[in-house]
Order: sequence, then structure tokens, then C-alpha cells
Amino acid sequence: MNEPKTEQNKAKMQFVMSELSKGNRLPFGELMADDFCWKMMGTTAWSGEYRGKEIVRKHLMKPLFEKFADAYTNTAYRFIAEGDFVVVECQGKVNTKSGKPYNNAYCCVCKFADGKLVELVEYLDTQLVVEVLGNP
Repeated sequence: MNEPKTEQNKAKMQFVMSELSKGNRLPFGELMADDFCWKMMGTTAWSGEYRGKEIVRKHLMKPLFEKFADAYTNTAYRFIAEGDFVVVECQGKVNTKSGKPYNNAYCCVCKFADGKLVELVEYLDTQLVVEVLGNP
């Protein structure tokens, strides 16, 4: 197996998540490849595939963060790495402008290629998405 690459990918995700736990989203954005694909599981209005770094920013991140009243944080508590994949279990926390907390639990399956994040498959509490976030 390609252990050094696996450990490098894991270390990159540990750094990104460490920064997200402080509310710093920049390292995550810098790690995304230009052709990055974010897949959000479920059947909510937010669910689906967002392909391309700019599409992710414009059609997922921008409308999502517009709903937040304060800084979004996400704290990881488990990393599992094998080959080009790093799985992260984490807990997000933020208050929304509607006054409801959006504290979702996630399991993210992250795929790397050439040192960049090329895909993220996000498993989450979709009922919480519907109840708190509504539509994009």
C-alpha cells in the first residue's frame, strides 16, 4: 500500500479540520481541486452533487453560509485513512439567522488525487437539514 501518501492525506484533513474547529474555512477551500465534487446524501433540497470548485462555492457554500448568524465550526473526532481516502467523523455547530441551532453530525468520505481533495461524500442528519435550513 502507499502508506506515505495515505498519511499525508490524513494529515491534510487533520489540519483542515483543526482550522474548521476554530471557524477558519480557508484551508478547506485551498485543499479543493478545481474539479472537486461534493456529494450530499439524502433527498433534501440541498442534497445532490455539486461539481467543480466554483459550483460548490456558489451553489452550496454561499447559500448555506448566508443562513448562519455566527461563525460555523466543525470539530472532528475520528479520522480513518486508507489509500486515497480519508474518512472524517465530525460535529458542526452554528446558530442560524432564524434563531435555530444547526448542530449536525457528519461522516465525510474524502477522496484525494495528486495531493488535492477531489471528492467529498457527506452523510448527515437530513431531517435536521429540512427542519433548520429549509431550502437553499
